[in-house]
Amino acid sequence: MPTHVAYHLGTCARRLVSVPLTVVVAALALVAVLLALVTAPLTALARQPWRLLRITTFLLVYACVDLAGVVAAFWFWAHCVLRPDPGQSKSQRLGEHSYELLARLLDRLYRAAERIFELNLRVRPPVPQMGRAAAPLLVFARHAGPGDSFLLLHALLCEAQVHPAVVLKRSLRWDPCLDMLIGRTPHVFVPSPAPETTTDAIANLAAALVPGEAAVIFPEGGNFTQQRRARSISWLRRHGKARRASLAQQRPHVLPPRWDGPLALLGGAAAGMDVVIVAHTGLDPMDTPSRIWRGIPLRAPVSATWWCVPGTAVPAGRAAAGEWLEQQWARVDTWIDEESERTGQLSA
Repeated sequence: MPTHVAYHLGTCARRLVSVPLTVVVAALALVAVLLALVTAPLTALARQPWRLLRITTFLLVYACVDLAGVVAAFWFWAHCVLRPDPGQSKSQRLGEHSYELLARLLDRLYRAAERIFELNLRVRPPVPQMGRAAAPLLVFARHAGPGDSFLLLHALLCEAQVHPAVVLKRSLRWDPCLDMLIGRTPHVFVPSPAPETTTDAIANLAAALVPGEAAVIFPEGGNFTQQRRARSISWLRRHGKARRASLAQQRPHVLPPRWDGPLALLGGAAAGMDVVIVAHTGLDPMDTPSRIWRGIPLRAPVSATWWCVPGTAVPAGRAAAGEWLEQQWARVDTWIDEESERTGQLSA
């Protein structure tokens, strides 16, 4: 069977499961909200600040937003098929619409998180409004805490007003709305079905960037937890990477950055393309279900920062670029330590 045929069959089969499953989740969330309302007096006596109601309400909102996105994405696809535009290809129209729809949906979820979880995101310096004429960028972001990737995409789409081309985990394709919308925009799901092509796909993603786009990758490869950090350091030692393990041991707030994906992105990008490093803290203590439960509502602001490294300052060659990446992650770790001390929060 040709590869593209197998790919489309797999996509259809997955969506035949994921869409009905999301409907079931929405129905269960509605029942859970009603139960949470009934038991609210008990949770108040237990001095739990409406945690169950907050979680179930957000789950219901998320499922409804997801399903609304699926309906809107399918409706526009049908519109493109029935009413083609001779001045623009179907893929271009679908891509533009997907970014617009994704921005609206993420903004709905962001506003819901502000009200339900008392999210207060503070970004210093503020995110600049760049727009579609801005030079393409590479964005390397820390990955820690529930929902941080959604906050980053929201900032890029709704504040910076650039289109993200994202490297993200293949498991997220089970979210039917993300599967449809991200699938219509430049992206790489990892690992790829053929792992040896993953770095090539990431390099190609960077090479295809145009003005108004930003390639986004999470160099740590997973959400920060202390257990994952210990496993990553142990893996580096077992594979003879003693120096990188030693550096990682000195950085308690971050996972050791993986080199393959970020360096593939740097290698595929046009010469001189700037790199934005994103760091944040405030969500990272919520690294287990019990800590997520205890951390709701959010008692302190989520702090974020970013800095831009000119492309001319990024060294060429794998070893030099890898050392540069390690230095940037050391700076991320230092910022987290200083910010946690300043705000009185513990991030590890």
